[in-house]
Amino acid sequence: MTAAAGRPLTSFETDATEPALTVRQVLALERVLAGEPEVVAGAGHLDRPVRWVHVAEAADVGVMLTGGEMVLTTGVLLAGDEDKQAEYIRSLHRAEAAAVVLGLGRAFPTPPEVMRRAAERCGLPLVVLHRPFPFAELTEEVQSRLVRRKFAAVSLSESVRTALTALITAGAPLQALLDEIAQHSACPVVVTNLAHRVLATAGERSAVDDVLRDWERIARQAWGHHPGRSGTGGGSEGDGWIRAELGGRGERWGRIVLCGHRGDTATGRLLADRAAEALVLHRMLGGNAGCTWEEQSAQGLLTDLVSGVVAARQLLPRARAAGLPVNRRTFVPLVVPGGDPAELDRLLRLLGLTGLAAELAEGATAVLLSLARDQDADALTAHFAARLRAESGAHGTVVAAADARTAWDEVPAGLREARHVAEAVADSAAALDLPAVVRLKDVHLRGLIRLLRDDPHVQSFAERELDGLLCGAGQDLLDVLRTYLATGRNKSRTAQLHHVSRPALYRRLEAIQTRLGVDLDDFEQAASVHIALLAHDAQHQ
Repeated sequence: MTAAAGRPLTSFETDATEPALTVRQVLALERVLAGEPEVVAGAGHLDRPVRWVHVAEAADVGVMLTGGEMVLTTGVLLAGDEDKQAEYIRSLHRAEAAAVVLGLGRAFPTPPEVMRRAAERCGLPLVVLHRPFPFAELTEEVQSRLVRRKFAAVSLSESVRTALTALITAGAPLQALLDEIAQHSACPVVVTNLAHRVLATAGERSAVDDVLRDWERIARQAWGHHPGRSGTGGGSEGDGWIRAELGGRGERWGRIVLCGHRGDTATGRLLADRAAEALVLHRMLGGNAGCTWEEQSAQGLLTDLVSGVVAARQLLPRARAAGLPVNRRTFVPLVVPGGDPAELDRLLRLLGLTGLAAELAEGATAVLLSLARDQDADALTAHFAARLRAESGAHGTVVAAADARTAWDEVPAGLREARHVAEAVADSAAALDLPAVVRLKDVHLRGLIRLLRDDPHVQSFAERELDGLLCGAGQDLLDVLRTYLATGRNKSRTAQLHHVSRPALYRRLEAIQTRLGVDLDDFEQAASVHIALLAHDAQHQ
């Protein structure tokens, strides 16, 4: 028997979850192989899905079809009339039949040339059976398989929908839904915005990395030609690149892509559609506490960079796929204490700066600028910080900055340095009268204490030095002491910041000295208390 690819068709094997059979798969059934089938026309269309099998001898059978049928015939009513034979093929083509199978015998001892030529012109697979074959057996076999497959498809659809709905009901994050989808599809899953920037991924890490590594090429290729329905991604659906649009209320905002799905295309479409339904519902219900998918993507990337759990080089494909330029760039790691990621992202766009902004677990927002090599990193950082301070209206608003990096592998260390600086000044930026951009050289002793805050000897020292102020009414005095020392023992500035008169401040300072048993006018004693207070604050942040 001849196949389109020039290789013999073998016994049929397929996944029971496939909702349909193709013409090629039907021809590979053992019962069909016993009839010695030969594809004499339309060999390039054997992957058409077969919706049903229909036995018909009528010359006008096309009017009784609805599309997708494989028609079985002996051609007894067509013999001797070439016009009828050609029209028979044309009518099947108009009815969008999947294929026609002609049993050779008394009506047609050899493949009819007229029917073969007509089928070839129409692109309709024409298969002849060289040995007598009971059509009833084929009909029974295919119909039972189709019913089983349709039932399996419905079961799969409900299983996926139930699992995803349960996750949504439980308040699971987006990543949990994607992990579930990746498990069902057994391939990498990617969520993008309309600009093809990757917002989230799921699947085996190495397979996902392979997809992201080539994402720029994939994103440049056509993304299907039928808006609103599943279509092709970086490759064709036949290659397993299956996507579904994400949107609602007449607006699209993204896509979910199954990358290299190895199962049947129809099953892949079903999975993609169920996934899209779940993601749209998840977004409508405000999953992830109102955090947008773009923010989640940036947060995941920057958090992984800071943690160092994943090597920076392994995160490079994710950064590139998220739209961050990484080739021949200068990277400036920043951290803004108490910053709002959405506002910082807006400010980046307003100033024409390229970068990512995301809140870190510690309550500060990291910003990673990606600048061209010929741009002045220090000047742009200063401009960004000055504009942020001006818009916030708070003099204490600062941007903690690390030195610019030209190597991607050095970015994690830069982010950790910026976070360290931000932590050192988080609660005292206004009192210290710091510049808009703060670097490691600006935090001095405060930065060292942050590094040593978990040392038990430092903790014991802090408790011993501040014992008289760590309970009861001493907390109010502790705030005064903190401001007094942070301002370099400037009484006027301290009184101003606490909105009290100078005599009232003097009484509080006397109470502090009495409780601690120290003389704050003595430099060494004041320095000791200052160090203890820095350690105390570092331990409680």
